[in-house]
Amino acid sequence: GHRPVSETDAYVAQKFCDNRIVSSKYTLWNFLPKNLFEQFRRIANFYFLIIFLVQVIVDTPTSPVTSGLPLFFVITVTAIKQGYEDWLRHRADNEVNKSNVFIVENAKQVQKESEKIKVGDIVEVKADETFPCDLIFLASSSIDGTCYVTTASLDGESNFKTHYAVRDTTVLCTDEAIDALTATIECEQPQPDLYKFVGRIIIYGSNQEPVARSLGPENLLLKGATLKNTKKIYGVAVYTGMETKMALNYQGKSQKRSAVEKSINAFLIVYLCILLSKATVCTTLKYVWQSNPFNDEPWYNEKTKKERETFKVLRMFTDFLSFMVLFNFIIPVSMYVTVEMQKFLGSFFISWDKEMYDEEIKEGALVNTSDLNEELGQVEYVFTDKTGTLTENSMEFIECCIDGHKYKDCISEVDGFSQTDGPLKYYGKAEKSREELFLRALCLCHTVQIKEADQVDGLIGHPERKDTYISSSPDEIALVKAPFFFFFLRYQLLHVLNFDPVRRRMSVIVRTTTGKLLLFCKGADSSIFPRVQQEEIQQTKVHVDRNAMDGYRTLCVAFKELTQKEYDKIDRQLNEAKMALQDREEKMAKVFEDAEADMHLIGATAVEDRLQEQSAETIEALHAAGMKVWVLTGDKMETAKSTCYACRLFQTSTELLELTAKMVGESERKEDRLHELLMEYHKKLIQDVPKNRGGLKRSWTLSQEYGLIIDGSTLSLILNPSQDSSSSNYKNIFLQICLKCTAVLCCRMAPLQKAQIVRMVKNTKGSPITLSVGDGANDVSMILEAHVGIGKEGRQASRNSDYAVPKFKHLRKLLLAHGHLYYVRIAHLVQYFFYKNLCFILPQFLYQFFCGFSQQPLYDAAYLTMYNICFTSLPILAYSLLEQHINIDTLTSDPQLYMKVSDNAMLQWRPFLYWTFLGAFEGLVFFFGVYFLFQNSSLEDNGKVFGNWTFGTIVFTVLVFTVTLKLALDTRFWTWMNHFVIWGSLAFYVFFSFFWGGVIWPFLKQQRMYFVFAHMLTSVSTWLAIVLLIFISLFPEILLIVLKNIKEKNHQVRNKMMYGTVFLGRPLLSTR
Repeated sequence: GHRPVSETDAYVAQKFCDNRIVSSKYTLWNFLPKNLFEQFRRIANFYFLIIFLVQVIVDTPTSPVTSGLPLFFVITVTAIKQGYEDWLRHRADNEVNKSNVFIVENAKQVQKESEKIKVGDIVEVKADETFPCDLIFLASSSIDGTCYVTTASLDGESNFKTHYAVRDTTVLCTDEAIDALTATIECEQPQPDLYKFVGRIIIYGSNQEPVARSLGPENLLLKGATLKNTKKIYGVAVYTGMETKMALNYQGKSQKRSAVEKSINAFLIVYLCILLSKATVCTTLKYVWQSNPFNDEPWYNEKTKKERETFKVLRMFTDFLSFMVLFNFIIPVSMYVTVEMQKFLGSFFISWDKEMYDEEIKEGALVNTSDLNEELGQVEYVFTDKTGTLTENSMEFIECCIDGHKYKDCISEVDGFSQTDGPLKYYGKAEKSREELFLRALCLCHTVQIKEADQVDGLIGHPERKDTYISSSPDEIALVKAPFFFFFLRYQLLHVLNFDPVRRRMSVIVRTTTGKLLLFCKGADSSIFPRVQQEEIQQTKVHVDRNAMDGYRTLCVAFKELTQKEYDKIDRQLNEAKMALQDREEKMAKVFEDAEADMHLIGATAVEDRLQEQSAETIEALHAAGMKVWVLTGDKMETAKSTCYACRLFQTSTELLELTAKMVGESERKEDRLHELLMEYHKKLIQDVPKNRGGLKRSWTLSQEYGLIIDGSTLSLILNPSQDSSSSNYKNIFLQICLKCTAVLCCRMAPLQKAQIVRMVKNTKGSPITLSVGDGANDVSMILEAHVGIGKEGRQASRNSDYAVPKFKHLRKLLLAHGHLYYVRIAHLVQYFFYKNLCFILPQFLYQFFCGFSQQPLYDAAYLTMYNICFTSLPILAYSLLEQHINIDTLTSDPQLYMKVSDNAMLQWRPFLYWTFLGAFEGLVFFFGVYFLFQNSSLEDNGKVFGNWTFGTIVFTVLVFTVTLKLALDTRFWTWMNHFVIWGSLAFYVFFSFFWGGVIWPFLKQQRMYFVFAHMLTSVSTWLAIVLLIFISLFPEILLIVLKNIKEKNHQVRNKMMYGTVFLGRPLLSTR
């Protein structure tokens, strides 16, 4: 750091970043250019910018204001929303950056702001405070130089982790002592892996040789973690600001886009084609019309010299651009901003849902991104983790076996204490020495610490101590809480060979009081069995397999006696590996591998991880809604299988197909055997099954239900086959089998394999929408890979997810109710926008046939500008936020309703064409209805004639009333807000028209709308025409609604009759 080193060493000061955290996107200076650049990358915004520039440059029939103002409105609203979101990020950053920390300078504590910390500063952190940067742990208030830390905000692990101070600095627990320390630290470049750190500290004493000590993850305290059960610690800053592991983990999250956006872009292209064809037709017909000299240059409108000399091609091009400008409102620019508002405001309803609030953890649902709300209504595949997601992740000791003899006890947990109903029940008995050895192994081979609590008065009068167990694994606490922990022997702990997910085991090396050296090891059966004497396995394996079938988590326990020579070799190799700066993990793993060979198996333990409440009902509901549920877990196959039966992923009638190491075998022929199995299953599921004709959407349920079980090693064979095997099509066959199964269980999965599975399904034909749900850091990769990622509230997974829910059961309402409604609302919003703009522009196009293609606008500039911004925007926004076409309780209780909107049903070409034809029909009715009214040009008793602006205003009035009343007809769920915006918008239109035409505006060149609206309404014929045309336009819709209601009534009557004749215990599902 920047502290003085040794006088003898040449030291070049390195540049380090400051300790400021920046999660915001913009600054005050770059907000405008950066935000505008991002917004004009959108096709519609860029298109309207071009149109606006054409209006400014070319002499066009409408004012630049007509497209400039809506564009300005859209850009401003979006910029305000994005600016507000970024301001919230700035505020959160400032809270962290301006928080106070204590730094030791000149043997005194100095209070500074967190952002002022520099690399090399010695920081003091007190209990329950968060570490302000990544620190090397130097000393603590506890004598043994340890401290406890929770990393829940980093990796979701709520358990306590133990960290160790550098052993030469543990005694420096005062400001004066720590300030006198002179040392240098060498470490790797900043990298995001939370569990890896390689470094070395060289300590310079006053009269001694410098001492070098290795530094690992156990010496590194991460920014964002919290100090627990330790009064204070001293640490030296090594990584600060954006170089901390926390900051590196939050960067580079990819932007997910919903399927609805893709549909919008496809529809936009169709409407662009309509626009181009309209402009082309009008330009062509204009020159056909002008081929008659009288039409081209009538006597009352002679051309100027400049007009005669202009090139014809240039004239045609500017005419084409003018028509483009005239019809450009067919592209709905304000739709994007309405969609943004709908997503942003709509996401609050998820956070506000009281039914998704968990009293236990005092947390509700959380929305990290509002861009994917409607995607929740389109999910086809659900990938879920098992431990902590389907289960509680709170372990309870059930039984153990020693040398094949079972020991079981009835345990109940009260206030964190284990109470036994008498001694352990055993079935046959092992030798006393083996029992003691097994219990010693469990007593010693763990990382549990005891937090000593204050003494409280017991019931009888003598003080009673309440101690809390602290560990990084709930399994270990369950074993330590087990009732047989009564050993009080003294051992010297020499080395801990820590657990890691690859080895799937941990070991300790201890020395007894008699000087004997023992290695105790515990871990998963798959990692212990290959390292023990083969003849000892069978008697324990029977128990392990049976426990796994019962759904318990199993651990095997083994030991080995070491000679002094063996121990010295291990000790030397471990110390060398710990000091390595390059490939430290690989070197350590090699030493662990050698040390944990040729052990003797003692026994095994079984602990239970209970299912979360209602997880079985939730999975059943997801199945009924047409979703496929896959469980991806790192657990044993047997344990995971029994959990899948318990949560009804597999039914008793489900035929299970296995692709596991056991089925494939370990021989040289395993790839051939895998090929045989794949072909056999493929024949059974695909070739022998008759083709499904028509029927239900997502009708994958065959007459026989199939479930597939695959493990990590077989998946590796399928996804990464050896070069010489003819297995390039393994993946395709495997995928076809998976897609035909009702449920799939993947066990013994590495985190990356989980993401591989999700990617494989996501990229299949038809790109099905995938959803991943998990709780731990090992689920983050699959959560980021899926279209929608759901984490468990308050965990690392939730920080990387799009949504977070407290419990698995909340997934039911999130998808079946919220997802369904969001999709229906936004689909209606998109179709409605295109429809109302087609109604708006079609009369303008038809008008050109009656005005010699002169680009004469039908509507006034004020109406052109206000149509999308004021007159028709609020009713659809309110609809898209509040509409419930089906009651929420009905949606939650009848999962089959979810299938009605699946596969993007409401944004397919068929409904799009229906809305387009509806818009075209109504546009024709508006124009020709008013045209026929004007056949009698004198619409007043006094013989005065109405002009073209009155014609346009009548069309516009019918248009505004029709599209607003169409939305009122579509609304099923009325609130005061719907009433207010629908009737309020119509009242505002009438008020605005009177106001706009009732004043002579000084800034207008011509007062063409002066008194037009008020004068128009003095004619009875006009009133009759408006009412009649609105009715004719809406008549097809009214007819459809009546027919639909009659059909629904008939359905209900038929159902009641069926219900009267059916006496099964199972209730019928509503067919609504």
